[in-house]
Amino acid sequence: MPHTASLNRLQELATAPIWRMLVKYSLPAVVGTVISAVYNIIDSIVIGHAIDDPNVVAGIAVTFPVMNLGTALGMLIGAGAATRVSIVMGQNDRRRAELILGNSVQLTVIVGIIYITLLAVFITPILNLFGASPNTLPYAREFMLWVLPGMVLMNLTFSYNNVMRASGYPGKAMYTNMIGAGLNAILAPTFLFGLHLGIKGAAIATDISMLVTSFFVMGHFFQKKNTLHFVRGTFKFQWPVIKSVLYIGMAPFLINVAGACINAIVNNSLLKYGGDDAIAAVVVFNRFVTIFVFIVLGICQGMQPILGYNYGSGKLDRLFKTLRLAATVAVIITTIGSIIGAAMPGAIASAFMQDEMQIQCAINCLRITTFGFWMVGFQIVATNFFQSLGMAGKAVFLSLTRQVIFMIPLLFILPPHFGLDGVWGAFPICDYVSAIIAGLMLWWQVRHIRRAAMPAPLN
Repeated sequence: MPHTASLNRLQELATAPIWRMLVKYSLPAVVGTVISAVYNIIDSIVIGHAIDDPNVVAGIAVTFPVMNLGTALGMLIGAGAATRVSIVMGQNDRRRAELILGNSVQLTVIVGIIYITLLAVFITPILNLFGASPNTLPYAREFMLWVLPGMVLMNLTFSYNNVMRASGYPGKAMYTNMIGAGLNAILAPTFLFGLHLGIKGAAIATDISMLVTSFFVMGHFFQKKNTLHFVRGTFKFQWPVIKSVLYIGMAPFLINVAGACINAIVNNSLLKYGGDDAIAAVVVFNRFVTIFVFIVLGICQGMQPILGYNYGSGKLDRLFKTLRLAATVAVIITTIGSIIGAAMPGAIASAFMQDEMQIQCAINCLRITTFGFWMVGFQIVATNFFQSLGMAGKAVFLSLTRQVIFMIPLLFILPPHFGLDGVWGAFPICDYVSAIIAGLMLWWQVRHIRRAAMPAPLN
């Protein structure tokens, strides 16, 4: 049986003040996600300054959507597991939570081995599809081949870090992220500047960091004193359990797949209208906004167990208070990012690259793309609200509005008329329209939940 302190960790989700619980669960998540973002940014900065070739930045940019495909498969299982664990624990069904954990970890490893094998075999045509040019392909290919072994470890680390948080251990989840980030921040400069390993040095540093961090994450679930841990008999695949996990995980999976596809279309549009310099510029935009997006995602990760537990136990007032608080903070965060991106584009671009042509391209990119970024925080929280309540279809739709339904047509309509600025202009337009749709859907869903909870009128 779980320790009494472990049970208290879950009970406070239904009793403690909302702001206190959101801080308790979100702050460690924010620290963890921001640290992850920072060491990714450090990687980009180190690579951009350690290797004296402007094509290396664009080469790394081409690998982002390919790695997102691997992340998508990890999120399909891991994010679904974290959400399901929160909901069933709110229903006091601990046995089902153990089944979810055992089935999900095993499936993550199997799926990971399959996609790594396929990527290794077809890596060159895949990179060409995602916008690699003859100048950038060698860098992109070398980085991917060296980072592939660590991708399963990456999925185990980040996906089950969320499960750890959902089962009542937000602080411990933060510490595991800090371990990997700190190790990578030390190893990447050492391998690049000290050992002169080139771009493969950054990949090897990531692999080692993920290996160490995955041991800490998986080790947590081998400790019987913890609220949720591995139990004999829970690893045998049960289709109803797998189905429930995949159903919810489908939302973040499709989000990441859509993101990878959009990146491919964006990269090819950039290559056509701006060349490799434009692809390098989008690295600066992505790395910059990642800091603020990851803060919001950290808030959502902290919000998720609170929403799932209180929804499962029928405490709707706490559910909506959590939503309002999280959305307000998220909008403030992305508004700050939007202001900084518009006010300091030159300083931001110079941190990542040395080539003057690339810097000027990145400045123009930041000024346009961050114009609607302040709305992104709300849209992310709204999407995660639906996902946390198990409403995967609505979460998927909201994700697709921004990344597929509007972005793809705009990328074909605007650039022929406005050139490279048309590519950049598609970003803020999608931000505004998708946020409006998210607001309307959220308003309707809240009303529907409230009405469903009202007692039937007396005859």
